[in-house]
Amino acid sequence: MAAVNPALRLLLMAGLLAVWEALVRLLQVPGYLVPPPSAIGVALYRGISSGLYGENIWITMLETLLGFLFGGLAGFLLGTFVALSRRFEYFLYPIIVMFQAMPKVALAPLIIVWFGLDLTSKVINAGLVCFFPLMVNTIAGLRSADEDRVSLMRSLSATPAQIFWMLRLPGALPSIFAGLEIAMIFALIGAIVAEFVGAQAGLGVLIQSMNFSLDVAGQFSVLFILSLIGLALNSVVALVRRRVVYWDTPTRDAAAARPGGRN
Repeated sequence: MAAVNPALRLLLMAGLLAVWEALVRLLQVPGYLVPPPSAIGVALYRGISSGLYGENIWITMLETLLGFLFGGLAGFLLGTFVALSRRFEYFLYPIIVMFQAMPKVALAPLIIVWFGLDLTSKVINAGLVCFFPLMVNTIAGLRSADEDRVSLMRSLSATPAQIFWMLRLPGALPSIFAGLEIAMIFALIGAIVAEFVGAQAGLGVLIQSMNFSLDVAGQFSVLFILSLIGLALNSVVALVRRRVVYWDTPTRDAAAARPGGRN
């Protein structure tokens, strides 16, 4: 595949921002409805230079990463048990699905009441939001193992643990990492939802305070920061995936599309 010039992405983004700026000024859209990118840039600079954004970014990042670890571990373990045990699937999988169907926005106030306004409640909410996609992908990946290969390993007296570590898990890694990429973004969303409901600091608290003061440009600047955080965290998971699941064909094709990849 031909290499893609990353400068084209920057050029496209610059063009979109220029069109946004021009339309807002041409149509004279009020700043409290849709601020121009220049006003958002000024708000972003003020927030960063004053140190206001830095501390809140760190808090939201910590909540997201800890929630991702908590939810990711729970999703992987539950997915493994469901994939390998029909009895576990029969009794517990419907309960898990029913719990996942509950809106986390409705559960967040209860979590705040139970665990308080500190870090714990945000981590738990982020973990609850992100664990289900990874669990589903883990189940699908572990069950995608070739049954002929499983039968062959059994005929060679391989134990269930050997079959899992040498066949099922390596074959499931592409699906598991796809679930991790989704789970990372969901963890960020879960942390922000919990901050909306009740928190002392974080980017969600900043958005709410700016909403009360009608600082729409500031809200857009925080949303821009959140989008960058989500992109960065997703890129980290994708980078780890390319290093670990190096044999996966879509991964190799994606790497080839980048500068320096094979043509």
